[in-house]
Amino acid sequence: MAVNYVCRHCRTFIGRIESDHISEEKLGFHFLTPDERRDIIAYNSGGEITVRITCDYCTEALKSHPELSLLANPLQ
Repeated sequence: MAVNYVCRHCRTFIGRIESDHISEEKLGFHFLTPDERRDIIAYNSGGEITVRITCDYCTEALKSHPELSLLANPLQ
């Protein structure tokens, strides 16, 4: 299984986990509600998972300028 982490705001590639021993439970996905799962996790036909999180740069930008969170795509 391969899990790709991408920033949900600027779409920067953050990292990748490739392992046959990783599971959604080990990654903590089972703690997410169905709505959170739909918003954060995407599955492709090749079996890869893309997880949309917020990178450090965007976290700092949103922290410094909280009004950006009102925009649909604040940091593209």
